[in-house]
Amino acid sequence: MNVSVSLPSSSARLGPAHRWRVLAAGVAANLSFSAAAAGIPTTAVWLRAAYRLDNHALGVVLGALGLGVALLELPWGIAADRFGDRRVLLTGLVATAALLAAMALAIVPSANGVPPLARVAAAMMAVGLFGGSVNGSSGRAVMRWFGERERGLAMSIRQTAVPLGGGVGAALLPWLASHAGFAAVYAALALLCAASAGLTWRWLHEPPASEAVAAPAHPHGPRRAAGQGPLTRVEVWKIVFGIGLLCAPQFAVLTFATVFLHDVGRLGIAGISATMVVIQLGAMVMRVWSGRRTDRLGNRRGWLRRAVLIAAASFTLLAAATAASRYLPFASIVVLLAVAGICVSAWHGVAYTELATLAGTDHAGTALGMANTVVYLGLFATPIAIPFMLAHAQWSVVWFAAAVCAWATWPLFPRPQATGRKPMA
Repeated sequence: MNVSVSLPSSSARLGPAHRWRVLAAGVAANLSFSAAAAGIPTTAVWLRAAYRLDNHALGVVLGALGLGVALLELPWGIAADRFGDRRVLLTGLVATAALLAAMALAIVPSANGVPPLARVAAAMMAVGLFGGSVNGSSGRAVMRWFGERERGLAMSIRQTAVPLGGGVGAALLPWLASHAGFAAVYAALALLCAASAGLTWRWLHEPPASEAVAAPAHPHGPRRAAGQGPLTRVEVWKIVFGIGLLCAPQFAVLTFATVFLHDVGRLGIAGISATMVVIQLGAMVMRVWSGRRTDRLGNRRGWLRRAVLIAAASFTLLAAATAASRYLPFASIVVLLAVAGICVSAWHGVAYTELATLAGTDHAGTALGMANTVVYLGLFATPIAIPFMLAHAQWSVVWFAAAVCAWATWPLFPRPQATGRKPMA
């Protein structure tokens, strides 16, 4: 008599505690790509000199990476829903690591000359095309492994990888560019992506059937939303555009706050660096705090709408203070800038959690891809718009425009609903 024995799959042997390893893999993946996306721009001075670029060409090279992310962010998210988080994240990380390694060998200045602008821009765009895979796939994995009362915290922790990766890149890459050249810059980023791929291979698996969690049904008529993908749902698109528009003031701070501090306040490197570090650290702390708090109170929607108002008010105050800067100590404006930068960065994890919950875990990759497409289009457009405004107006107008963007997002985020849920003790 033949007896067949079915061995348990690797995912079936994973217990509930494994969800924290999945989160760690997602954080590592986002950190490694953020080190490239936010770190390479910090080498702009050396990039311009090494590749013999003017400012226009430099903008093309730096903008190409963000444009690459925007072009394939949604397809990566759809692929994660179709083929699974593990396959998509591994494919993207391995491809990004291989591309960066190839750039270290072939897209660097040498004694024979410098690579042409088109080749450098195409390589940067390719980094964005492949690296954009980390956003939707890692977010989908978190949504599938964590329950409703932990998702806000887990997604917020995942989102801290973005400023953390940017900080790692800002601390490491300029030093490498100035002392060892861009081969070392690309090689270091390739190693980070390869290490993240290793963690993904080891830790990111599909959750066992007993541990897999599903988002609760949409409270506005689950029958209507059942089987309906996020691409055709108006309520999903509203949050998507709300997230994208609310990122514009954040990008204004991240890309041009250093110029503002230098040109208006005459701050040196120490003062500028200290201000930006405070903003990044404050954003990390507030993202984790807001995620944990909304998990405990079950008030993601209400908190998001309050966060929008606080961010909008902080930029309005910053614009007013900048307009009256001749009557105020500049230190007070620096404080307002830091507060505005932190407030407009504190909501990410909560908003992405609400978006993925509304779409449902089976469509979370697509929904997150939709949001990040709009976000990275904003990253491409915001640094282009600010110099245009400065050419025709003052810095107060820039910060007031940021405030208008924040105010405009308030009606896009859904209203709180009475669900009868009790706060978690």
